[in-house]
Amino acid sequence: MTDIKTLDLEQLLNLVYQMKWEKYRAIQIYQWLWQKNVESFDQMTNLSKTIRAQLAERFYISRLKLAQIQTGNDGTIKFTLELEDQNLIESVLIIEQNRRTICVSTQVGCALGCRFCATARMGFIRNLRWHEIVEQIQAIINYTGISPTNIVFMGMGEPFMNIEEVFKAIVAINSDYGLRIGARRITVSTAGIPEGIKKLAALPIQVRLAISLNATTDSLRSKLMPINIKYPLNHLLAAAREYIIATGRRLTFEYVLLDGVNNLTADAERLIRMLRNIPCKINLIPFNSFPGADFSTPHPDKVSKFAQLLYPHLPAVTIRKSRGSQVLAGCGQLASRFQNCHRQ
Repeated sequence: MTDIKTLDLEQLLNLVYQMKWEKYRAIQIYQWLWQKNVESFDQMTNLSKTIRAQLAERFYISRLKLAQIQTGNDGTIKFTLELEDQNLIESVLIIEQNRRTICVSTQVGCALGCRFCATARMGFIRNLRWHEIVEQIQAIINYTGISPTNIVFMGMGEPFMNIEEVFKAIVAINSDYGLRIGARRITVSTAGIPEGIKKLAALPIQVRLAISLNATTDSLRSKLMPINIKYPLNHLLAAAREYIIATGRRLTFEYVLLDGVNNLTADAERLIRMLRNIPCKINLIPFNSFPGADFSTPHPDKVSKFAQLLYPHLPAVTIRKSRGSQVLAGCGQLASRFQNCHRQ
């Protein structure tokens, strides 16, 4: 049998056409799956019993299994979720005043090998399908009863290495028939893949972009983020400028501060020169340590000093407060440590 959640709206329209049902039935089914998150076809009460029975003969409705939940002292909740093939992924719910953010994964593991990221230690196992990405949000809503205000593609994996499925997930998250989350409340974070940035700029849904920068020279960035060998800084920054021109939207550069590595005065001066003419926000992220990490977190005074060096030359500078680090739910800490990998 086929998991009906693998069918997007266009495929559901093709299905109802083949079954000789009314066209609007596709929207009804889609809403039951993604807005109301039903577990069985019997719950689709605005469909006839005949239609429900025919669906049940051909399809089933998948649901991610909850493998583990960990709650940090700050209220951040990390969810370890089991996929149908028994691989594990991690997602995070962050609650800050009126903002409720769900951080979703796009891959099981990651192939990019960034040295400051725990996910890199897993290696790459497989891409997630679009419905598996969206189901992470549903699983968190089911468990907590909390509806998210924001979605960030900042979990395990590189979104632009799974771009087609990520774009399908964005459609479902944003759709009036899906999760109905506004485009400006959806952010895609990348380690820096120019082709992906250009494709995102052309996406009709105007989501936000964040680029993980983390260094101001190619030599250091290539050591920290091997993807820089293929896509050096000049290529990455050119794509960022093209994105701004194409969309008219400011983007965010994320900069993980590694003590004694990329947080020196010279780094700040180069960062100012590099980004001075790019409409952007700089998000400073003190390194979130994890078991076996090669780096240390700078003292808060050093973090503040680095931010002060950037301001007012780059006035849109923020320091991201660490959330969930106690349960390894912070930026760069997701790794499914009891992962039983099922490589494909």
